[in-house]
Amino acid sequence: MPHFTVVPVKDQAQSNYDSLEGINWVDYRDTGQDCPDHQDSVSSDGHGNHKEDSPFLNNADAASKKNDFYDRNLALFEEELDIRPKVSSLLSRLVSYTNITQGAKEHEEAESAEASRRKTPKSPNMGTLMGVYLPCLQNIFGVILFLRLTWIVGMAGIMQSLLIVLMCCSCTMLTAISMSAIATNGVVPAGGAYFMISRSLGPEFGGAVGLCFYLGTTFASAMYILGAIEIFLVSFHYMCFYIYFIAMLNNMRVYGSICLSLMAVVVFVGVKYVNKLASLFLACVIISIVSIYAGAFKSMTHPPEFPICMLGNRTLVRDRFDVCAKTVIKGNITVPSQLWERFCLPGNMSGTQCDDYFIQNNVTEIQGIPGLGSGIIRENMWGDYQQKGEILEKAGLQSVDAHGAMENFGMYVSADIATSFTLLVGIFFPSATGIMAGSNRSGDLRDAQKSIPVGTILAITTTSLVYFSSVVLFGSCIEGVVLRDKFGDAVRKNLVVGTLSWPSPWVIVIGSFFSTVGAGLQSLTGAPRLLQAIAKDNIIPFLRVFGHGKTNGEPTWALLLTGLIAELGILIASLDMVAPILSMFFLMCYLFVNLACAVQTLLRTPNWRPRFKYYHWALSFLGMSMCLALMFISSWYYAIVAMVIAGMIYKYIEYQGAEKEWGDGIRGLSLSAARYALLRLEVGPPHTKNWRPQLLVLLKLDEDLHVKYPRLLTFASQLKAGKGLTIVGSVVQGNFLESYGEMQAAEQTIKNMMEIERVKGFCQIVVASKVREGIVHLIQSCGLGGMKHNTVMMGWPYGWRQSEDPRAWKTFINTVRCTTAGHLALMVPKNVSFYPSNHERFTDGNIDVWWIVHDGGMLMLLPFLLKLHKVWRKCKMRIFTVAQMDDNSIQMKKDLATFLYQLRIEAEVEVVEMHDSDISAYTYERTLMMEQRSQMLRQMRLSGAERQREAQLVKDRHSLVRMGSLYSDEEEEVVEAPPEKVQMTWTREKCEAERRNRNNAPENFRELMSLKPDQSNVRRMHTAVKLNEVIVNRSHDARLVLLNMPGPPRNTDGDENYMEFLEVLTEGLERVLLVRGGGREVITIYS
Repeated sequence: MPHFTVVPVKDQAQSNYDSLEGINWVDYRDTGQDCPDHQDSVSSDGHGNHKEDSPFLNNADAASKKNDFYDRNLALFEEELDIRPKVSSLLSRLVSYTNITQGAKEHEEAESAEASRRKTPKSPNMGTLMGVYLPCLQNIFGVILFLRLTWIVGMAGIMQSLLIVLMCCSCTMLTAISMSAIATNGVVPAGGAYFMISRSLGPEFGGAVGLCFYLGTTFASAMYILGAIEIFLVSFHYMCFYIYFIAMLNNMRVYGSICLSLMAVVVFVGVKYVNKLASLFLACVIISIVSIYAGAFKSMTHPPEFPICMLGNRTLVRDRFDVCAKTVIKGNITVPSQLWERFCLPGNMSGTQCDDYFIQNNVTEIQGIPGLGSGIIRENMWGDYQQKGEILEKAGLQSVDAHGAMENFGMYVSADIATSFTLLVGIFFPSATGIMAGSNRSGDLRDAQKSIPVGTILAITTTSLVYFSSVVLFGSCIEGVVLRDKFGDAVRKNLVVGTLSWPSPWVIVIGSFFSTVGAGLQSLTGAPRLLQAIAKDNIIPFLRVFGHGKTNGEPTWALLLTGLIAELGILIASLDMVAPILSMFFLMCYLFVNLACAVQTLLRTPNWRPRFKYYHWALSFLGMSMCLALMFISSWYYAIVAMVIAGMIYKYIEYQGAEKEWGDGIRGLSLSAARYALLRLEVGPPHTKNWRPQLLVLLKLDEDLHVKYPRLLTFASQLKAGKGLTIVGSVVQGNFLESYGEMQAAEQTIKNMMEIERVKGFCQIVVASKVREGIVHLIQSCGLGGMKHNTVMMGWPYGWRQSEDPRAWKTFINTVRCTTAGHLALMVPKNVSFYPSNHERFTDGNIDVWWIVHDGGMLMLLPFLLKLHKVWRKCKMRIFTVAQMDDNSIQMKKDLATFLYQLRIEAEVEVVEMHDSDISAYTYERTLMMEQRSQMLRQMRLSGAERQREAQLVKDRHSLVRMGSLYSDEEEEVVEAPPEKVQMTWTREKCEAERRNRNNAPENFRELMSLKPDQSNVRRMHTAVKLNEVIVNRSHDARLVLLNMPGPPRNTDGDENYMEFLEVLTEGLERVLLVRGGGREVITIYS
């Protein structure tokens, strides 16, 4: 007797995220001993052959187990404890379940069983402050605060700047609320937004948005590097080199590429150094912000000295000259200043050879930082948007409008780009991103479901208050022309925000430089891990190579790709152009986080039970709308490009067929939509205009469960072209309890064949004791609600003449009767192996329709649908109808042409006249042969049934179990003799009866030879022969012949004759489609 053991099986190819997500994948079996590692377990037969767990256990196997294996209190459940574990066993596994951060070396080691035996994994112990709040602060505060916020305030004014900050921070706050709901709905492994979206909205959305999030994070690293290089070039130029604006972009590219290479090397060498420096970078950010506040409040009493030199009302570049005056006194002699020499010819004190604007306007100095109590806030309240190349001017200063020389344009501070409200929104939004830092660290949190919402929302609140207050402080302390000076040209190349800081501008310079470098390192660290996570999920095949890395799990190839993409951002060499790009990708990601929360909330899925209760679907939709609005406000063309990229990724994943079942919300949404549509379809049958064949294709499987006639599926795909309903059904003969595995194998075989033949539909397998009953069950029960089949397609029973077994053609005729009783249409492709494959093309030829009787218009509709497919598109359609002696064939042809014109169907029309003729000798002989064969087979079956019943009764004498007949389909049709007249032994009466039967055999043969055919059969055979002659004469070279299928006789005694009539009717034709309508009109002339 076989015994069962539990064998741990390692699956190294399984995705890290998948293994983390699916607690239900672990086989929680109480083995009575401690399992060293919690791997999936499978059962074995003791010989190394793994098998599926059966839902039913053998009592003998259960009895062979030790008595003390199970708890005596659970005796009622002891037979199923192998597959339904005790609660204590389940809870012990859940307690030992740990969340692992992707890519860390110690966690990679912990995944192996050997390392887990060597040391106990360290439990996560980070709280809200260190685990969520401070990392979010570090990711949200960044380069925009130090380099662009003052410029945004100067261009947009305080009121519009507050509106920009409010829009961006409201968007991230609403997203954080949705994210908190998702993050607290169960355990969220490392992976952040990608994990939440993919497991909530499915692999298609998850892959698309995950890649968008990856691209956003990668471009963020490029933005931070560009910011650091800008700080370096602008602030350190005295020690290094002199910068001209023309060479600025090339300098950004060169130094940015060098910086990116160094940072990539640091990330490659070791992530632990980046993590250790994170605290230092965060301290730099906090110190810099504190110095800004200190300087702002100090300016109330002691504003810093940063004079601005003005020529008229124009702002001058301060580092091009030494003294802000036209002349200087040297030894009691007035000499031209450096400023004079910039605008005039050298050594000329007369104004004849000077710039007109310079001569007519005075040079003045104003205070660049008037201070908090100066009232400058009134001037900075409203915006002053400028065009590219426009000189910064201060309203209120006297100025004579004169034409200046073009060569002196470089002396003035001018706008480098055209500005607008929408542009500033796109530039500022990256400073509000970074809210996912807490969810990315969920594996290291002591209580992630509490820390993530609290820490993230507190961080957004803190940063929002800092931004709001900074906008007000900048507008209240700094002169407007200084605010609009992006690169600090008017304040000797100092950072504008640095001029306000205390005790020195160098605090901001050093602090902002290190904070931007740190943020760039964090982005370069996080982006490759995100790409590795997507690659390991195996939803995008061409990214599979990026799932591999070093032995410790570091994503080497993903880091290389990230560096290349970041280099593209650096080659753009403009912080103002890179910022809107990553804004698009982050907004796309946040949009789908809100969508995921809204979908889950509205669907009310049973698993949607977030611990964070302060969410609502309306807030999620509002956040989603704000994300979409901000995308188009920032840059409508970037928004379209981002959506196209996400859409292409979505369709690619959908086309590749990502076979992932993550319990996502889109599947739930699809179920809700399907339920709604099905309930709407229940209102009534479809209108004739909407009628199309909804197919139930009945397939026959051979003994090896292979599809016997796959061309049936080919023809179905050509007829449907992906539209409407297609159900492929088959019957497995046997008992359901014993044949369940065979049924699953048959279902998988048919699904594979459907995929090969491109049939979009459903598969339905029925296990029945008789094939005939199974087919009836399929015809009755397939479909759901209004989405049911209205047409049955089945194969022709080939070889029915040669077989003594009548089951094949009896099942066929029974199916025809069932479809008629169910008011279903029927299609029978004959010689289906000659039908074209999907790769063939008919460049010419005809599809001939023989319209003999009106059957609802199916014969007209089917060729039209076939011609929509590329295989049949070049074929022409011909319609033949039959005229009798009393019909006007000319008028029939005109009426038929008019009818087809009104149906909008292009076809040639022909009327075939069939004259009354005498029944030929061939018809008479054919009928006679048919009836003789039928009677002979009937006698053979009767004698065979008697012998079978005699043997069966002898067998029943020794067994109480009655076995089924050899031909189980025929049990109900054999007239059994009364039991008391069946002799169990050979008696004298039995011998005499047997002798009489032998003597009667010649008489039966003579009776068979003298048989006269039935007149109704002769008439039917005459019709079949005459029609076949006409059809073969006209359509012998047709690509396909469609023909009315006559119904079976009401009297079942003539079933075999019916099969012969159909054979005669279709003889000599290569491809025939027998069509039988369902009793309703399926085509109409009305619009």
